[in-house]
Amino acid sequence: MKSSPFDLSNQSKSVEGKIVASLERVSQAFRVLLWNQSKEFSLSPIQVQVLIFLLHHSSEKRKVSYLADEFNMTKATISDCVKTLEQKQLIAKEYEPHDTRSYIIQLTESGEGIAKKTSFFADQIQIPIDKLSASAKENLLSGLLEIIRHLNQTGIITIQRMCSTCQFYNSDNGHFCRLLNQKLAETELRTDCEEHIPRVKTQTP
Repeated sequence: MKSSPFDLSNQSKSVEGKIVASLERVSQAFRVLLWNQSKEFSLSPIQVQVLIFLLHHSSEKRKVSYLADEFNMTKATISDCVKTLEQKQLIAKEYEPHDTRSYIIQLTESGEGIAKKTSFFADQIQIPIDKLSASAKENLLSGLLEIIRHLNQTGIITIQRMCSTCQFYNSDNGHFCRLLNQKLAETELRTDCEEHIPRVKTQTP
């Protein structure tokens, strides 16, 4: 029978278990830091995450349906979030001329200001990462990308905009981007690329 990575007797003898438990601790830290930041502006954690996302992503991604997939939430939940942010005058809806039911979510000046401030909520996690050696950073990035890729393939994380899930990416001889027409070093692989186009999944006969 498989042992849980949170079973201390197993964890003490398993490098893999220690890694899983460590990632869980880091996820706790993200939640605490995000919660503390959201309280400062009387917002919920998801409201802060949405503001940060809107600040750094293009207009075609600033729609309720995309945000729902991005954060693995229902459209109703995201719509409630958007409604609250609109009431707080942090976002505005820009309705599309060809479809008045569809709109792009834009940050107001106040919303942009809060988004910029809160986007540094994970600084305390980056500090020890900055101190790692170049090789340690590369190994850490490579391992995390592989974990994210697996989570995406299994449907746990629905949207990914990293190199390995992009139609421009080729791994036949290292890492190569056909859009940039150049080889990429391990550290040049992106976790969130603005030019990302999802690779079309081939149907097995």
